[in-house]
Amino acid sequence: MDYEKAEQIEHKDRWGDRKDAWLVRKIDGMHVIMPFMYKNRTDNEAFIMETFDLTNVLAYLEKKNAENQHPELPYKIFHFVVAAMIKTAWNRPLLNRFVRGKRYWDRKEVSAAFTVKKILADHADEVVAYLPYGPDTTLDTVHETILKKVTSVRSGGANIVDTMNFVAAMPHWLVGFIMWVVERLDFHGHVPAGIMKGDPSYATFFITNLGSIKLKAGYHHLSNRGSNSIFVVIGEMKKRPFYDDNGNVDMRMTIQLGMTLDERIADGVYFSNSVKVLKHLFEHPELLDRPADEKVVVDDKKKKD
Repeated sequence: MDYEKAEQIEHKDRWGDRKDAWLVRKIDGMHVIMPFMYKNRTDNEAFIMETFDLTNVLAYLEKKNAENQHPELPYKIFHFVVAAMIKTAWNRPLLNRFVRGKRYWDRKEVSAAFTVKKILADHADEVVAYLPYGPDTTLDTVHETILKKVTSVRSGGANIVDTMNFVAAMPHWLVGFIMWVVERLDFHGHVPAGIMKGDPSYATFFITNLGSIKLKAGYHHLSNRGSNSIFVVIGEMKKRPFYDDNGNVDMRMTIQLGMTLDERIADGVYFSNSVKVLKHLFEHPELLDRPADEKVVVDDKKKKD
């Protein structure tokens, strides 16, 4: 490839690795101790709320849709956010890390999960979608895979919810026993790959689009089961004021993202620099036409000034 790859953590498969992740073997003492001191993911939640200017993104999506050979399947803000999060994770690999069994693990793939309503109604069934994305992922890749998944779900394709309904029909004591077994397998990293591939609790990002139902972004808890360390809530598009250095105001279309993180996987500086990468993608959306593992160089002029 003719571009500079983002820095990635080098791994080789070794005894003791999980099906879905490599064991982090070189780690400082503080991080060795932290999972013993703070055992649950839900006890280690950090919340970030960020506002993103959509000026360049909307112009970019308008251009993509003008060139789209299937106008009935348009590129939307949700597709852009998923693609931007995927590219950010490929550039910032600690975002793809998780803590389980009191140890640190690096996933073998970057993935996104979200829920899909079979129809937009209060009592309609919700189905979970889990999608892995490789280093060559672009916005086009994300757009295509999400549309295929949503179409499959709404046409009655098999999914993990069907499995859950099957288990839930069993006697209550048996459901409890099965869930206990799954919990122990999960703790030791032995959950069958077929279950992990369809369960959002094992995705890099669990993303929910509340903006699609006209709600604001906000906090959403993490889960102690599985390996999901980052939950992203997309809020409603809304005009907000932006001020320049002279106090002049400009109203721009924006969205807010609420991001809940397991603070054990990285420190505040790492999370801050990761948000800078994400903001840079909103400012330069055309970068999503390039492979996900292409290095994103952030213009940090304010810091230099």
